[in-house]
Amino acid sequence: MEYGQVPGIDRPISRLVQGTVMLGRDRASDFRLLDSVYAAGGTAFDTARHYGDAIEETLGRWARERGVRDRIVVVGKGAHHEDGAKRVTPREITADLERSLRRLGFDHLDLYLLHRDDPSQPVGPIVETLHGHRRNGKIRAYGGSNWTTARLAEANAYAAAHGLTPFAASSPNFSLAVPREPPWEDCVSLSGPAGAAARDWYARNHMPVFAWSSLANAFFSGRVTRENCADAGGPFGEILQRCYCTEENLARLDRARQLAAERGLTVPQVALAYVLAQPLNLFALVGCETGDEFRAAAAACDVHLTPDEVAWLEGA
Repeated sequence: MEYGQVPGIDRPISRLVQGTVMLGRDRASDFRLLDSVYAAGGTAFDTARHYGDAIEETLGRWARERGVRDRIVVVGKGAHHEDGAKRVTPREITADLERSLRRLGFDHLDLYLLHRDDPSQPVGPIVETLHGHRRNGKIRAYGGSNWTTARLAEANAYAAAHGLTPFAASSPNFSLAVPREPPWEDCVSLSGPAGAAARDWYARNHMPVFAWSSLANAFFSGRVTRENCADAGGPFGEILQRCYCTEENLARLDRARQLAAERGLTVPQVALAYVLAQPLNLFALVGCETGDEFRAAAAACDVHLTPDEVAWLEGA
């Protein structure tokens, strides 16, 4: 496992960040998965108020009962849209943060991200609100998920002008696949040629990136092929068909499979190695269902693709 840093967080953060949407079904299997992730060097866990009560409660109970709260990094998210309404306001940000802390049983979150943005809202009150929660000890660092670089720059310019703590991190989509359309409303992606300018902005500004759907919603799980993509089922079947089953992406999948065979790797390991090969302070969010899956994903941290391999995977 490799580790990185985020300003404001005083402990190393594993480059693979385990998601939690699969939790809340069975306590024994949930704890077994979290134990396995932690034993394999995974110190970072991604959750959100929007994911539901049981998920945050399970993660919090595990961290307390195992006595690892001061050795892990929990990434929480709030201010997600609900029922067609955008909720990126000081009141909703505060309400979501307080609710997450209660469900987790924590006194603070290490990194708190706004799950969505609402460009109609001025950044000033948003930054003031997050800075206030950091000053009060409820969060160590904050940032945005699915915020454009223009809005991130605007927020940090406001923070600099008013002596406030800036956004420390961002969580856009990024993977080897290029989504044909956003999987959900108001998603922001760095993937493909269209994301090159944004990737350059992150590199210039040294802002950590927490890349969600780093395996493109299971497109690079190793189970998807040219033959079954259009008929894929499971929890991501609709998204795969709508967003990722394009000739461009299938060609990238073909090349990932070929490189995996040549290097004795799996397709997920190649796809993760591609994400981690970017010249960014990048952390890849994964949704491993078992300890074996996470250990296999962690092995991708030891795979170092050459610039030529990265370009070839992209189709250059």
